[in-house]
Amino acid sequence: MNSSILHTDKLCKTFSNSGVQQHVIKNLDLEIYKGDFTVIMGSSGSGKSTLLYALSGMDKPTLGNVYFGEEDISNYSNDELAVFRRNHCGFVFQSIYLLDNMNVFDNVMTAALALQKNSPQLVKKAEELLKKVGITEETWKKYPNQLSGGERQRVGIVRAVINEPQILFADEPTGSLNSASSSDVMDIFTELHSKGQSIVMVTHDIKTALHGNRVIFISDGTVIGEYEMPLYNTDDLKKRREGLQNFLDRMGW
Repeated sequence: MNSSILHTDKLCKTFSNSGVQQHVIKNLDLEIYKGDFTVIMGSSGSGKSTLLYALSGMDKPTLGNVYFGEEDISNYSNDELAVFRRNHCGFVFQSIYLLDNMNVFDNVMTAALALQKNSPQLVKKAEELLKKVGITEETWKKYPNQLSGGERQRVGIVRAVINEPQILFADEPTGSLNSASSSDVMDIFTELHSKGQSIVMVTHDIKTALHGNRVIFISDGTVIGEYEMPLYNTDDLKKRREGLQNFLDRMGW
């Protein structure tokens, strides 16, 4: 088994709604392993997105701790968390937050230059990555509103990985895409994982979840089961889907 890259200790997240306390994450202990493609699943309202935000430093826990390696990020200030995310994490969301006033290439380069790395090398890397995900040169000068949903998401993935994050977080990355675009996006995730990228992804979609190698199922803010799969291979999709479906049925999904 790979070494742990991220883990929680009695993680809790509580929200107050009209004076009523809602305990979304409850004393949760979880290990995320380096090089794994971890998928978080659960019914609507189970706390899966809240967990993702807590793991990634996008939101602070109410109680408990989140460790990145041996470093406790739970009590970081907002500025410290921003630096942590910039240095260690990449993010892909269902809503694709590209900057509307920048073209494709500038959207990617803005993220890259935030770490003040060598600009000529980054330009070359951005070009290579965009081509690799099927964003052709004639598209680089277009603006987000001129792109299809699938194109925007592929640009978002390039922006997320150009700084070689230690861990990539994705929240329903195919949720707003059609079937063909979803397949293209998940092929990119699969290739990233095959090269050692650690990924944590929230999804409600079985077809999307099949690309992972570890599925965590949560209910009422608590992990109630997990399921491991071999590395994604299109040759065993039927067996893979049956195994995952059986697991989800046992979890009451």
